[in-house]
Amino acid sequence: MAIFEVKVPELSESVAEATLLQWKKKAGEAVAADEILIEIETDKVVLEVPAPSAGVLAEIVQADGATVVSGQVIAKIDSAAQAAAAPAPAAVAPAPAAAPVAAAAPTSNSKAGIAMPAAAKILAEKNINAADVAGSGKDGRVTKGDALAATPTAAKPAAPVVQAIAGERPEQRVPMTRLRARVAERLLQSQATNAILTTFNEVNMAPVMALRKKYQEKFEKQHGVKLGFMSFFVKAAVHALKQYPVVNASVDGNDIIYHGYFDIGIAVGSPRGLVVPILRDADQLSFADIEKKIAEFGAKAKEGKLSIEEMSGGTFSISNGGVFGSMMSTPIINPPQSAILGVHATKDRAVVENGQVVVRPMNYLAMSYDHRIIDGREAVLALVAMKDALEDPARLLFDL
Repeated sequence: MAIFEVKVPELSESVAEATLLQWKKKAGEAVAADEILIEIETDKVVLEVPAPSAGVLAEIVQADGATVVSGQVIAKIDSAAQAAAAPAPAAVAPAPAAAPVAAAAPTSNSKAGIAMPAAAKILAEKNINAADVAGSGKDGRVTKGDALAATPTAAKPAAPVVQAIAGERPEQRVPMTRLRARVAERLLQSQATNAILTTFNEVNMAPVMALRKKYQEKFEKQHGVKLGFMSFFVKAAVHALKQYPVVNASVDGNDIIYHGYFDIGIAVGSPRGLVVPILRDADQLSFADIEKKIAEFGAKAKEGKLSIEEMSGGTFSISNGGVFGSMMSTPIINPPQSAILGVHATKDRAVVENGQVVVRPMNYLAMSYDHRIIDGREAVLALVAMKDALEDPARLLFDL
């Protein structure tokens, strides 16, 4: 008997523990090497745990919903059992019980019957087994779209219950996911430990829109990605942080840590909630580099594929509520950072220029900051620096 242990992947220093979501195999079932056995949810990401060897899942040590830590054994695979359960066709009179196991052993890397994290959550709410849904994703995986389109079979008992209470003010109690609980904890921590103030300004987006319109087609053809607005906001933020380093700093006890680098967190919505992947060394990235990384973050967030490393750290964050139509908000600082920029919807508004009322595409910017280390002067001037850079975007190209 050759036993392989299935262990919890190494978690980052900032992640103490994780939660097992749902086993995709039962004890006694055959598994293929690298087949995903279970997903583990941390307060930042969902990690997939593959089988370290082909064989039979001999034992599930930790059940669904268990709290686990790095390196903990959660299951065991008997690699010899798989070989014994799959005799050659010419073998004499195989045992009746062996045939089903051999038939169940995957012969390829097919992921049929395996749901992506976002899809798994939807299927669980609908009380639908992933194995009953035809997956359209890579290697037959069930995508979020597949899950949304799936309907429960008549055999499921959940449907009649929902119908019975539909007209009686129904309620549903659902435990917070680890991510949601962690977000709630950090938001409360931020409000309890930071002296948060918010400063506002408005920016005329016409120059950025004109520049973007002029080069959009060439940019996409050259770099294979669309030129969005976020790269301008990132560049403007870095431009201001260089002038006012305290806005890029953080508090550690009675010390202020000034960071000589610019790691910008980009708030991204995902099926699991708000996540903030980090643009490392944003000051060294081109517009194309920024747009590519943001597009990559968005795709990974939808599929639950963001790594712990991609969401750790950060010296300043940007939250774009404008994509949802927000006109104004007061963003909450993401500890241990000391400031965050809130970007909102750009709308045509009447403004006064040279004594005349004109219509301009305006965006309201809001920057929340920790008043313990950032004075109002630095906060206001930093936001003005961002405004000036956006209203004259050529300055961003020449670092002026």
